[in-house]
Amino acid sequence: MLNRKSFAGLFSAIAAMSVMSGIVQAKEVPVAKNVVLVHGLYADGSSWIDVIPYLERAGLQVTAVQNPLTSLADDVAATRRVLALQDGPTVLVGHSFAGTIISEAGNDPKVSALVYVAARAPDAGEDFGALAAKYPKPPASAGVIKKDGFFWLSEETFLRDFAGDIEPSRARALYAVQGRGADALPTTKTTTAAWKAKPTWYQVSTEDRPLNPDLERFLAKRMNATTIELDSSHVSLVSHPKEIADLILLAAGRKKSQ
Repeated sequence: MLNRKSFAGLFSAIAAMSVMSGIVQAKEVPVAKNVVLVHGLYADGSSWIDVIPYLERAGLQVTAVQNPLTSLADDVAATRRVLALQDGPTVLVGHSFAGTIISEAGNDPKVSALVYVAARAPDAGEDFGALAAKYPKPPASAGVIKKDGFFWLSEETFLRDFAGDIEPSRARALYAVQGRGADALPTTKTTTAAWKAKPTWYQVSTEDRPLNPDLERFLAKRMNATTIELDSSHVSLVSHPKEIADLILLAAGRKKSQ
């Protein structure tokens, strides 16, 4: 039979186990009013178009950042300009390379939670390329085109390796609006890692070809993120918009975990 002292000890032990597993993280998140969505390389803000209605129907104010992709500093500045317009707690969401952007910009006091969608998540000052090189080289890297200081994906690679589970006509429309990234962009190091201080969620794409899925799992585990996996290409926000919206709603305190 448990007395008061032993019950208190048991409760403390359970609480400690919960912190280790990330359970407490999800319970402590403030209820957000806003969501800011940040796109990555080979994309633009329209990649969020199917996720946005789910969030708006839940009563959230949603803004998608249009990144110039000219430098990390420029992309972070674009994100911070949008964050400055938010009124109240805000979930900051990054897809792909935008995980780097939200890791740098996410310490903003308005940011209540971070959501990484098949995204990079570098530590402060980390050589992310060296980390990624520990895993098998992703197939999409073979289709990168470089010219005049910028890079993008060939149409064949985009359709097969970037958006492989998207209906072809939709994938071609996404290809038509893909952003061109500056050559130095992927190798620029962050100065901070907001995921160390903010509640964090992560979605792994099991069929990802621009970013190794096992690398994604490593990043999610390192962040102690609340994590889901989807049988998806890199653009899970397009092929699985409801599931991505549901993850964001969890981070916003607008939905209970199952």
